[in-house]
Parts: sequence; C-alpha cells; structure tokens
Amino acid sequence: MELRGATAIVTGASRGIGVHIARELAGNGVNLVLAARSVGELDEVRAEMVGLGVKAAAIECDVADTASRAVLVERAQSEIGPIDIVVNNAGVETASQFHTTAEHDLEHLLDVNLIAPMMLTRAVLPGMIDRGRGHVVNIASGAGKVGVPYEASYCTSKHGLVGLTRSLRAEYSASPVGFSVVCPAFVSDTGMYDRWVREGVKAPWYLGWSKPKKVAQVVVSCIRRNRGEVFVNVPPVRPLVTLLTIAPGIEPAVMRILGYTRMFERAAQIEQRRVPDD
Repeated sequence: MELRGATAIVTGASRGIGVHIARELAGNGVNLVLAARSVGELDEVRAEMVGLGVKAAAIECDVADTASRAVLVERAQSEIGPIDIVVNNAGVETASQFHTTAEHDLEHLLDVNLIAPMMLTRAVLPGMIDRGRGHVVNIASGAGKVGVPYEASYCTSKHGLVGLTRSLRAEYSASPVGFSVVCPAFVSDTGMYDRWVREGVKAPWYLGWSKPKKVAQVVVSCIRRNRGEVFVNVPPVRPLVTLLTIAPGIEPAVMRILGYTRMFERAAQIEQRRVPDD
C-alpha cells in the first residue's frame, strides 16, 4: 500500500507506543487523526506531527464509548479525509489475581482492548472496500499467543485481537483491504512495564523486550506489505510460542520455570497497592 497522502487513525496516540507509531507514519507522509482521552498530551503530539509536514487532527475519544467512536470517525473524515488506515493501539493492562478482580475492571479492559478495535474496524471497513484501499493494524502482545498468569483478562483481549485479525484476513482475502496484528514483548521506555521496573520487577533478559520505535517500524512494514502477524521481540520468542502451541499441557510448568509466574505475581502485588489513576 502506498502511504504518502493516506489518512490514518491512531488510537492511544497521546503517549507510549502510539506517539512512536504516529511519528513513523508521519515520516512516511501519512496524514494523522490522533485519538486519546488525554487532550493536553494529544495536542502536543499533534503539533509535533504538523511540524513533520503532514496534516493532523487531535480528537478526544474514549474508544470504549460507542458515541465517542462515532464522533471520532465523523470528525476524522470531515477534518482530514477518508480513512485509509486504522491502527488500533489504545489499550489498558492490569496484573491481578483473576478471582479477586472486580467485574467492572474485567469488562472495561475487554471493552477497550477488544470490543473497541472490532467496532472501529467495522465502522471504517465499508468505506475502505468502496474506495479499493485500506489497512487495519491491531496492536496485540506476546500475551496474545501464550497464557500469562495474573493477566487473564489482558491475555483474553490480546488473543481476541489475534483471532480477529486472522479471521478478517481470511474473510477479506480477495478484497483490497489488508489486516495485520503486531505482537510486541515487554515494551521498554514506556507503559506499565516501566512502572513495574521502577518498583523492582524486571523481566529476565531471555523473556524478550521491544523498543517502541521498532514496534512503530513494524507497523509501517505491515501496512506496506500486508504482513499478517509479526512478533517484535529481542531475543526471538516464536520458537517458545510454537512449542507451547504444540504442547499446551506444559505451559504452566514453562511459565514457572522461565519466571513469568513469579514476575507477574509480584506485578499484581504492585498493582494492588497502586492508587487509582496513578
């Protein structure tokens, strides 16, 4: 897909990976519709993107809210133009013991991480098909490929994004619209993982990590080449994922041996102590 002059919606664009994705797209001449709840930070990102020479709009949006998503699509088209690309990046994560997690928290996480990408994709897909051009990138996680303890709701949402992408690729394989899913490992320099590191919880080197700029570069590569599913991990973890797919019965033991279980148990303890909206 030719990127220069295209228009992209990037959700969760006010911080973290979303900012890096916006920069990479802008560097390739893509006009941007930046969506997030954090208006002040979003305006700063918009100013940076305009400085890179593309058109950009900053639109306050709670992706979990149906009406807010509708406003996002309407304003995106009226202020920038027809939507060619959607990067479903907005997401929330929490580490917690499943049976003690509040129902509202479980539902909210699924609304943001899975239902919102599904519905936003559904909203823009007819226009993409009509214009003969389009691509959707879902930002999932390594947790979308394995069962991570103390992350049941997060894993559920990311497995859902992987399944959604695979299904749409199969259903629309003869159409001009492409679908990709990107699965980073622990993303350094941004996000919840950094907060855990500040609290003394750091993943062993062999579990893999990802630089946000690399994730952004992979997103652009997916759009250009219609890549289906891409891991962004250093060191590579696909052999481990393949092993656990073939032999799922060993997964609990592997999680313990590799240190995932202990790491996320400690992360859950940190999250339990955290002041809401910290």
